[in-house]
Amino acid sequence: MAGNQLGKTLSAGAEVAMHLTGRYPDWWEGREFVKSISAWASGVTGETTRDNPQRILYGPLGQAGTGMIPKACIKDFSMKRGAPNALDTIIVRHGGGGDVQAGESLLGFKSNDQGREKWQGPTLDLVWFDEEHDEDVYTEGLTRTNVAMGPILFTFTPLKGMTNVVKRYLIDKVPGTHITNMTIDDVDHYTDEEKAAIIASYPIHERAARAKGIPTMGSGRVYPVEEEYIKCEAFAIPPHWPQLAGIDFGWDHPSAGTRIAWDRDNDIIYIIACHRAREQTPTMFSAAVKGWGNWIKWAWPHDGLQHDKGSGEQLAKQYKDAGLNMLPERSTFDDGSNGVEAGVTDILERMQQGRLKVFSHLNDWFEEFNLYHRKDGLIVKKNDDILSAMRYAIMMKRFACVQPNKRKQMPLPQAGGWMG
Repeated sequence: MAGNQLGKTLSAGAEVAMHLTGRYPDWWEGREFVKSISAWASGVTGETTRDNPQRILYGPLGQAGTGMIPKACIKDFSMKRGAPNALDTIIVRHGGGGDVQAGESLLGFKSNDQGREKWQGPTLDLVWFDEEHDEDVYTEGLTRTNVAMGPILFTFTPLKGMTNVVKRYLIDKVPGTHITNMTIDDVDHYTDEEKAAIIASYPIHERAARAKGIPTMGSGRVYPVEEEYIKCEAFAIPPHWPQLAGIDFGWDHPSAGTRIAWDRDNDIIYIIACHRAREQTPTMFSAAVKGWGNWIKWAWPHDGLQHDKGSGEQLAKQYKDAGLNMLPERSTFDDGSNGVEAGVTDILERMQQGRLKVFSHLNDWFEEFNLYHRKDGLIVKKNDDILSAMRYAIMMKRFACVQPNKRKQMPLPQAGGWMG
């Protein structure tokens, strides 16, 4: 999942050529096929398949061997009907030494616009999708590899936003999937000046996708702010800065915690730590954030007042009993209100004014930040657990406290007397 013109198609083409030929470099640590394979490579249309996967693997028509597949390995090919200069199949010699079995790999070229029906039938060892395909085509291609168990390669710039295919990798994180993200900052074939000019040439709402491979949310992003504007390197928090943590309760969706530090002199809030995990009991969650310190107070939302059906205890009290220093009241603003839009607006203004910064290593925080969006004007309440925990903490920043001197630190009160 990468920006435009950064080398994602070239990288995938190199790997596909390895599998087709059985020629793996000494440094290769990925999967290896010890016999010939059947594979498909596909673009969005017949023309883009010809101009991208075909060109990268075979080379331009009439220049066999100038792509990633060595000329000596190309045994034969056939042309696609009705598509000028487009190949239908290539027969590739596989093997040639050691314990590798010689044979002939078959590579077919497909396209998304052929529709799902044209993807039915064969059992394949590998499928390479170049640029995003329709969900039904993607699923059909995935099915073709069920016997051989893949791999599936998928190289694209996520300009369609949070589609079901993208969601599979970014949010659902189906076992066996992996994302390699490539941004314009990762490549050396542009100078810093050229990178800046390229980014500036894109519409603002497309920059994250085209330069960094982050799904575009159009004009619907909740926080339409560039990452670089709010990122900062981690540093030791001055002892006189008060800190606070926020929690978003969850089970099916993750429970999450966000820790903030407040530079009151300049009114700048720093996001310094976060935690997110599914199906964590209060005890498990408390253990995961134990390193933050038992002196830190925790802000929590209205649903912490709900009673557990099993124990009959309030949810917030369960976390208190598990060891978190929970504030005695749910999160509200100074005036007693707790509107989501008011909290989001406050955070956005802080971002725009340079009064909210985030430690750059907090990848989970930035993942949610980049996916947080609106649909039909309403905030989509998905994949926002860390951001919600942050919002609760910022709402209650008036209760933030500094770390006490360890020699004078008093033990936490024992369980009991909850909320008066």
